[in-house]
Amino acid sequence: MSIIEVNHLKKYYRVHKKTEGFKGSIMSVFNRKYYDVKAVNDVSFQIEEGELVGFIGPNGAGKTTTLKCLSGLLYPSEGKVSVLGYTPNERKHEYLKKIALVMGQKNQLWWDLPAIESFNLNKILYEVPESHYKKTLGELVELLNVQDTLNIQVRKLSLGQRMKCELIAALIHSPKVLFLDEPTIGLDVVMQQNLRQFIKGYNRKYKATIILTSHYMQDVEELCKRVIVINNGLILYDGPLEDIIKKYATHKLVSVIFHAHVSKEKLAELGEVKEYNFPKATLSIPLDKSNMVAVKLLQDFPTSDLNIEEENINDIIAEFFKKS
Repeated sequence: MSIIEVNHLKKYYRVHKKTEGFKGSIMSVFNRKYYDVKAVNDVSFQIEEGELVGFIGPNGAGKTTTLKCLSGLLYPSEGKVSVLGYTPNERKHEYLKKIALVMGQKNQLWWDLPAIESFNLNKILYEVPESHYKKTLGELVELLNVQDTLNIQVRKLSLGQRMKCELIAALIHSPKVLFLDEPTIGLDVVMQQNLRQFIKGYNRKYKATIILTSHYMQDVEELCKRVIVINNGLILYDGPLEDIIKKYATHKLVSVIFHAHVSKEKLAELGEVKEYNFPKATLSIPLDKSNMVAVKLLQDFPTSDLNIEEENINDIIAEFFKKS
């Protein structure tokens, strides 16, 4: 059953084009010129119940605009959008009680009040029964380990603590559909991992349908089997992430530790030297040559240890965009 259906979605913005300088400012008062920015340009996809889908693309690709159309914040220029059988831009109260939008660069918590006050307010706004509220709040607080921060003013919380509380505020009404726009932005590596584990657990436990956008490709790699790739408002790919990796992972990374000095020029004869800080070096080697290079390093170089790894997911996606 498709929980989310997007058919030929378009969202255009009419933007004023001003000529440079004082003269241009004066002329624009009497003769304004406009052009259309195609933020989303004929996008279609369906998402089933319980799916956790990565929505990826470079800055300005149309990711956030699409999520805003799905959550009802923006009215589409053309096309049809359906979420849980509702038309999002109608902003029906019954619909808003079943979804949540979390934006890593925006906050919904009251800045000068403790987070618990925002949770209590959301309980009233979403008409959450008291028993359900206490049960859900207890589970979320335990999952995110924020027992000691609930009664501290939000402005005094660290970014990681605040992001956890933002998630609780968004989930207090147990939404069936969750839109996550850069939820781990600005967080340290440990906090990113903790949030990824939480999102994965929430999806599994509540069978929530989740769309995730992130510039941290590790978020997508760990959480999403399916990805939708968008650029310039157009969908370039919709399918398993592993298929992109198989097709565009053209190199392997060979990490080496030497017990004697080796010149960087000599290593460059084997492949691209990504990093060299004696005694450790990392080389990018074409797939069909990785085994041969590994043997050569072990036989002809003062090698203490060697490891062959898959190419970084960020490099693979960059290669995908380059060839698309």
